[in-house]
Amino acid sequence: MPSPLDASSLNRFRGAFTAIVTPFSADGSRLDFARLEEQIAFQKQGGVTGIVIAGTTGESPTLEEGEYRELVDRGVALAHGLGLLAIVGTGSNSTAHATHLQKTAAKAGADAALCVNPYYNKPTQDGLIRHFLAMADAAPLPIMLYNIPGRTGVALTSETIVRLAQHPHIRFIKDATGALDAANETLLHAPTLSVFSGDDPLTYPMMALGAKGVVSVLSNIVPERVQGLCRAMLEGKHTEGLRIHRELWSLTRALFAETNPIPVKAAMWILGRDSGALRLPMSPASGATVDRLRAEMRRLELLPA
Repeated sequence: MPSPLDASSLNRFRGAFTAIVTPFSADGSRLDFARLEEQIAFQKQGGVTGIVIAGTTGESPTLEEGEYRELVDRGVALAHGLGLLAIVGTGSNSTAHATHLQKTAAKAGADAALCVNPYYNKPTQDGLIRHFLAMADAAPLPIMLYNIPGRTGVALTSETIVRLAQHPHIRFIKDATGALDAANETLLHAPTLSVFSGDDPLTYPMMALGAKGVVSVLSNIVPERVQGLCRAMLEGKHTEGLRIHRELWSLTRALFAETNPIPVKAAMWILGRDSGALRLPMSPASGATVDRLRAEMRRLELLPA
């Protein structure tokens, strides 16, 4: 097996990576590994490049230590068995805990780690630098920085991103700032980092600027169309990319009508791909959101009219 920092392996990081939901039992008390296997197989059938395990969409804050370890071990093995890349969420607002998760992901054979900004404690830029460098030093695993200030309360500045990009293990960034300015700054000033959209509505414009793909919630529902959008943009077929972007726009917005992953789990339930309960403090989707999702999925012919 090649080193995770092998150039040929890193070059595979292009296209759609599905931030998969974590399937739970109907009462939310346990992980449903049979359904996890089905969901990963669905992603393979849809043609995505890889999956993200135990990210925000996977309700990672609600996972117990043993659950996290088993989910990562099984999820990585299932992904690799189907030829998919496996990125594992290793973020925490405790640097010691984050480095522990980083080592866990590396031991499981992950292809990369998704490392979110520490949340709630709002460190300074110096604290963020020290945090991510400690994670990068913890294991020989490529890191995808995850800049999402709306969830964490603190953003990586352009200067901090440039500084972090000097570490050989920090190779990617998932930009979920909700605007194009930060991504454009990274593309201009940190060219060694591959940029990925962290907001499905911005995949098309971000890839038009030079991003390599998306970490997608939408591809839980339509993996082949999200990968098709990425493929079109990577091949310079911007008119085709724009067509897919516009086709998917209304469903994309519906999937963020409430806090992720509430709507996407509702959509999967509607489609007969139920992934069990949401764990508190996440609660089920409202009736209005369910109706909106049904209407959008009928429009795309994912459901009968």
